[in-house]
Amino acid sequence: MTSFDLTASPALETLRDHCELHLPGDDGYDAARTPWNVAVDQRPAAVAIPRSVAEVAAVVRAATSAGLRVAPQSTGHGAGPLAERALDDVVLLRLSELTGVTIDPVARTATVVGGTLWQEVIAAAAPHGLTASHGSAPDVAVAGYLLGGGLSFYGREHGLAANAVRSVDVVRHDGALVHADARENPDLFWAVRGGGGNLGVVVSIELELLPYADVFAGMLLWDRERAADVIPAWVRWSRTAPESVTTSLRVMSFPPLPELPPFLSGRDIVVVDGAILADDDTAATIVEPLRALRPEMDTFARIPSAALLLVHMDPPAPTPTVGDHSVLGDLDDAAISALLAHIGPGTAPGLMFTELRHLGGAIGRPSDTGGALSHIPGVYGLLCVAVAPTPQAAVAGRAAAFSVVRAMSSWSLPNLIPTFTENRADSGRMYDGEDWARLCTVRDELAPGAVFVANHAL
Repeated sequence: MTSFDLTASPALETLRDHCELHLPGDDGYDAARTPWNVAVDQRPAAVAIPRSVAEVAAVVRAATSAGLRVAPQSTGHGAGPLAERALDDVVLLRLSELTGVTIDPVARTATVVGGTLWQEVIAAAAPHGLTASHGSAPDVAVAGYLLGGGLSFYGREHGLAANAVRSVDVVRHDGALVHADARENPDLFWAVRGGGGNLGVVVSIELELLPYADVFAGMLLWDRERAADVIPAWVRWSRTAPESVTTSLRVMSFPPLPELPPFLSGRDIVVVDGAILADDDTAATIVEPLRALRPEMDTFARIPSAALLLVHMDPPAPTPTVGDHSVLGDLDDAAISALLAHIGPGTAPGLMFTELRHLGGAIGRPSDTGGALSHIPGVYGLLCVAVAPTPQAAVAGRAAAFSVVRAMSSWSLPNLIPTFTENRADSGRMYDGEDWARLCTVRDELAPGAVFVANHAL
C-alpha cells in the first residue's frame, strides 16, 4: 500500500476544527488507535473521533476525496482481523463518542446511535419492562454486534439479534446520509445486516425489543476435576433442551489474583450458564438434570433481565486476548473424549476459556425478513480464547486455541460465526453461497472501490 501524508490534504486537515483527529506522531494517536482488545496493534493512517453524524459525514467525504478508505469501529472487541491487513491508507473512524439511545415503549423499539454500548440500551429499556437480544458483555457496542449477526442468550427462542433490526441510518461513501428499511433502500437494509461495516458507517439502528422484565437465568459451577462428568451430561441435556433454553458450557482457568473472588482465583472450573424463557417451575424442571450433578455454585433463579448482562462473567475492562473458533455439529462420545483430552483434568491448555455455545433452534432457521446473515447452521459454536499480555504470549495463545479447534475438526462444519472469528478468515464462510454472491454484488453497487474496511472484508 502507498503511504499517505494526511496533513497534506486540506480536506482532512480542516477536520481538526470540528472533529477530533489523530495522525501518526500526534500525542493522542496511540491511545486513539488502541481497541478494546489491547493485544491488537492497529496502525491506521489517521484516527477520527466524531461526536455527531455531520462529523461522520465530513470524515467520510474528506477521506474518500483524498483517495483513502474508512474503517468504522466502536469498541474494537473484534479488531483482530482488521489489524491483520495493511491500514496505511485507512482512516479509523472511532464511534465511541457518538452515543445515545431512545426507547419507544409503545412500539417496543430502541433507536441506538453510533457506538452506543449494550449496557446503555438495556439500562434505558429496563424501566419499561423491556430488554433486547444483547450479547454476553455489557461493554460491547450494539452496532458491531448486531451487524455481525449477534448471538444472545435469547437466541434459540428469538433467533439472531440481526433479525431484530428494523431500520438503519448509514453514511455512504460520498458522505450522504441514507435511511434503509424493508421499503426504503431495501438492498442496503438487507446487506448491512451481516455485511456491516463493508457497506458504510451505520450511525443509527432501530431495533425491536423483547418483553422480558425478568428472566430465569444464572450459572452452575464445578471444579474442572468434574469435567468428565459435566461435559457429556451437558451435551446430552442440550440435545433435548427446548428452544426456550440458550446456554453455554465453558472450561475456564484463572490466575491466582487477589482481585478475583475466591471461587475463581487460581482455579480451573467448568461453568454452564444461560437463560431459560419459562416460568420458575418449568425452568427448574428443565435445569434439574444439571443440578443433579451437584454443582458447588448454583445461581439459576429469577433475575431482572438487565442482570443477564453480567451472568457470563466476561472481562469487565479492556483485555489482551487471542483465540480461534469453529462451528460444530452434534458431538458423539469420541468428540467429547477429544475435547477432554485437550481441556479436561490434568491438561494444561494455556487458555483462559474454551466455550461451547449451544446453537440450533431459531438461531439455525433462515428468516424470510432477515438480512445477509439471518441464521447460523450448526449445533455448537466453539470459541477458544487465551490472554495475551505480550507478543510471545499471543503466539502461544493462538497455538493453544488452534490445537483445540484442530482436535475438533472431525466434527467441524464449514461455516464460521462472524462475532466469534478472532482472526482473518475467508468471510465467504460466514454466509450461505447465494447470500454471499448477492452481498458482494450489493457492496460493489453501493460502496464501489471497497472504500469501507470492516473486520471481515467481502
